[in-house]
Parts: sequence; C-alpha cells; structure tokens
Amino acid sequence: MNTWADHLLSVYANLKPPKKLPNDIEWLYPQKEPVVMQIFETFLRKYYNDNQPRRLLLGINPGRFGAGVTGVNFTAPRQLKEFCEIDHDFKKQSELSAEFIYEMITAYGGTEKFYSHFFIGSVCPLGFVKHGKNINYYDDKELLKTVEPFIIKTLKHLLDFKVDTSLSFSIGGEKNFKYLGSLNERFQWFGEILPLPHPRFIMQYRRKQKQQFIQQYLQFITK
Repeated sequence: MNTWADHLLSVYANLKPPKKLPNDIEWLYPQKEPVVMQIFETFLRKYYNDNQPRRLLLGINPGRFGAGVTGVNFTAPRQLKEFCEIDHDFKKQSELSAEFIYEMITAYGGTEKFYSHFFIGSVCPLGFVKHGKNINYYDDKELLKTVEPFIIKTLKHLLDFKVDTSLSFSIGGEKNFKYLGSLNERFQWFGEILPLPHPRFIMQYRRKQKQQFIQQYLQFITK
C-alpha cells in the first residue's frame, strides 16, 4: 500500500529548486540535511502511515525557526517534542506561528485527529533568506518569476495522491491567498480555497483575540 508518508517523502526528497536566486536571496533548504529528513520521516510515519484522503492547508513558505529547522511545516523544535512527542537534538526553541497552530490543533482534538484529516504544506515548499532575514516568495518580483515553475511542479506532485480537492485553505493573508487563487484559476486544482489569517500576525498584533481566531480556523476547516 502506498501511503501518505511514502508520497510526502517522495515529494520532499525530490525537490529540484533553481540553483541561483536573484537579488542576494538564498534558499532555506532544511531537507538537504539528513538529520532533518530523518525527523521528517519519523513525523510522517507517525501521522501519515495510511492512504485516507486529506485536505491541504498551504502556508507561504518555511521560515528560519519553524520548518526551516525541523522540516515540518509550522512546527518548531519545542512543538515537535511537546505535541508530536518526537525526540530530537535541535535547539529547544519555539516560534509564534507554531504556538498558534498547535493551540488550534489541540482545540481540534489533538495531533493524531488533526493530521489524520489534514496536511499542512506551503505554496513554496522551501523558504528564502535575504541578509539573514526571512523573505516570502511574493516579496520580490524577480524571485517569484524565478521560482514559479518550481512552485507549480511541486504543488502538482503534492496533489498527485489522495487529496480532497473540494476545499483547500490558504494560510498567510491576502497575498498568499491571491497568488494561490491565481494558480488555481490556471490549473483548476481545488473546488474552493478559503483564506486563513497568518498565525504570526495573530500572535503579534491580535493576541487578545487569539481564541476567536482559533475558533475561526476550526469553523473553516470543519466545513
């Protein structure tokens, strides 16, 4: 039986990003490190060792302190240990987006229930760093032009399994939603895409309304 774990390992082990990026931008490519792929495989074998249909939540691209370390989207080292119960030797750091996502996952019913229904990916599976800081794929027009074929190819590969394409979710504000929507107009991947606000924005600027945003996430993803 070909499982989600097998499929996702195939996707992330066979990434072929363009080697050269414009304007002093560098790749954030944790999957090049064997220890990251080993942790990622452990995560996948734990939560995705089946072939049941799942819906996708697609963030922007990995950042330096979450998936850029662990290889698991919206999952910093602390959440990987505390919530997923996966031991590792990464520095025991947290990250605001991961904190929100795992509070939401807990409210949904926990990691096993959540990951049995969803996979959290990214529009671009790899991240970007410019002068030591995170940058998003849409922040630089030349960057987007350079990486768009890679984005499209990887998303097609991701969708080449048992994805429930009737409804998908864009995590990360208007720009990610708009770009993913433009790709969907071209390729007709999803019946509908719903936008979800970026967890970092919530935690930095709307923390007092955090529970309301968690309920908004739950309301959307349980449609």
